[in-house]
Amino acid sequence: MSPPGRPKGEYRSARREGTPMSAAMLGGALLAACAMAVPAHADDGAALLLNPFGDPFVRATKGGPCAAPLGPAYTEAQRRAEAHSRIERGTSCWLAGTCSEPNAYRYDHRIADAAVAALRADPALATSTLWVTVQRRFVTLQGCVRDEAQAALAERVAQKVPDVQAVLPTLALPGQAPRYAVAASGPAR
Repeated sequence: MSPPGRPKGEYRSARREGTPMSAAMLGGALLAACAMAVPAHADDGAALLLNPFGDPFVRATKGGPCAAPLGPAYTEAQRRAEAHSRIERGTSCWLAGTCSEPNAYRYDHRIADAAVAALRADPALATSTLWVTVQRRFVTLQGCVRDEAQAALAERVAQKVPDVQAVLPTLALPGQAPRYAVAASGPAR
């Protein structure tokens, strides 16, 4: 779909649905995952705003003890900077003609609901403890899995959800420390 007032196809991307992400797109996705994996606090002690944008952040499975992720959190300065970036990033897929919604963040709640349902429905994931965060059609999986095969399965299940652009797993294997910022309440079941 082209934006109003623009000739059809003017913003079409060379990328088609179902084709692999380019190295640049994947690099951006990995950068976003790394940003989420860094503790979200300011060195100056600024207070954190927990999920100020209302991004879906849902516990999908409860298979065993695992440190609960902090979830989307920003200082006020980070929130202001992120708000501007979200406007630009949110509309870019529509302008490129790769999504039908005028803002990529509009997909997030539908994607989160479907991803959580799919993860819960797979009996092979019953022993995992997973949280799902969705931002701009990117699904971040955080939590603990029994082995690498279970981690790969969780990623495949989430990737099959309609409209998912990328899955960013930050999952810990037994004996590993979490690879994401942890909520202050400590381990959760």
